[in-house]
Amino acid sequence: MSDSEILIGQSAALSGPAEKLGKQMALGAKVYFDYVNQSGGIHGRKIRLLSLDDGYEPDRAKANTLQLINQDKVFALFGYVGTPTSLAALPIFTEEKVPFVGAFTGAQALREPFNHYIFNVRAGYNEETEEIVRQLLTLSLKRIAVFYQNDAYGQAGLKGVTEALARRKLAPVVTATVERNSSDVAAAVKAIGPVKADAVIMVSAYKSVSAFVKAMKRAGFNTQFHNVSFVGSTALAKELGADGSGVAVAQVVPFPWRGTLKITRDYQEMMKKAGHEDFDFVSLEGYIAAQVLVDGLRRAGKELTREKLIGGLESMSKTDIGGFAINFSKTGHNASSFVDLTIIGKNGKFFR
Repeated sequence: MSDSEILIGQSAALSGPAEKLGKQMALGAKVYFDYVNQSGGIHGRKIRLLSLDDGYEPDRAKANTLQLINQDKVFALFGYVGTPTSLAALPIFTEEKVPFVGAFTGAQALREPFNHYIFNVRAGYNEETEEIVRQLLTLSLKRIAVFYQNDAYGQAGLKGVTEALARRKLAPVVTATVERNSSDVAAAVKAIGPVKADAVIMVSAYKSVSAFVKAMKRAGFNTQFHNVSFVGSTALAKELGADGSGVAVAQVVPFPWRGTLKITRDYQEMMKKAGHEDFDFVSLEGYIAAQVLVDGLRRAGKELTREKLIGGLESMSKTDIGGFAINFSKTGHNASSFVDLTIIGKNGKFFR
């Protein structure tokens, strides 16, 4: 940080099979930061987002985090993409006492135990999977399988599904995995297809989920397919094409194409002004997370320190940012419990 600039660091997938997640998260954040800078910045300081590519690999995220803190001297970390990458950074930013704000992950390991430096803007995977399971059981779909990524992200989602089912005295009928950054789903299809589950809850990124859904349909196993939000909704719809119709995705931000809330109207307006007309759940999440960070920076005051930023964020109790509720406190750093369920239509567009 200087008298004229606040440097914010991000490690995200900017290349590889999950690159659309990192690029959209960074895009939404940058659109909002640019708006703030054009309006005079934060107490006279402009925000600069420094984004490094980790390819959705934990070792690269760890190296990026060390570089951002020790070499680039960032003031705070923001908008990391993924559970395994965020967990790789966790011991580093905790030891260095650097705030970690608005990661694109709902992992419980970033929520429990409480960490003074972590601020989660989105709802967690436990809340997403609870809502998915509740909806499926409302439709009397009880035989539920789980297809998950074989890493910390997949395990977090699997745990959420298993616990949601256990509360109803049920269990997954079968589980199967795919490796991170891989689309080799043959073993998973072989394991899940023959059990004829009523629904499959999928906890992976868009490339592998698309490969799995297409392979299941080609093999004649056409069931209900549900995803948690991290999948990357619009990227998934594009990957699936005609096979996407009816595939469901949980969301942790409002519907980006609808202007009923001020937050989405502002997002649409600023995206258009920046030359981006392709609205998206992930870029909206980046936009919202950036707005939360900026609000915390403003509340921290002109004599800015990391602890004052933490205090500023913690003061955002029952804060309404354009119809989206933020609720931080000194003992609670999980801002939102908002979960919505959406479905891909025949034209690849989403509806609620």
